[in-house]
Amino acid sequence: MELLWEIAGWAGAAAILSAYLAVSMGWLKAGRGFQTANLLGAIAFIINGTFHGAWPSVVTNIAWFLISAIALVRMRSTEQPPAAPVEAAPVQFPGVPDTTGQIAVVEAVTAAVHGDVPARAAACHASLGHEGSLHSVPVAVGVHEGR
Repeated sequence: MELLWEIAGWAGAAAILSAYLAVSMGWLKAGRGFQTANLLGAIAFIINGTFHGAWPSVVTNIAWFLISAIALVRMRSTEQPPAAPVEAAPVQFPGVPDTTGQIAVVEAVTAAVHGDVPARAAACHASLGHEGSLHSVPVAVGVHEGR
């Protein structure tokens, strides 16, 4: 049984020293992991100190334990809910113009200038006496009015 108390003491020393080293070197943020390692190390030192009758060490580690426990409780009470996932931004490749929304603008301008284009084309087609589809009317490419 004596070996168990010695193992607890050495495990406590390892937990506290490794947490302190990790925070001091910047490997670990002084957060939940650091406080948990300190809490467990203090428990192990309390067990070992009690077995050896090292009361100054026991009292010091009870204080160490309480500080870590209070810090963990405070961290838990100030936790914020996880943030909502952010929608990924659209990919914009270098050298390629962004045409987002331009088609809608062109369609809106065309409708404002020319009105309902399919209805106007059908009315024009009907006025020429053609009853079939619009595809039956030959279209002259490059011919402008007034020439």
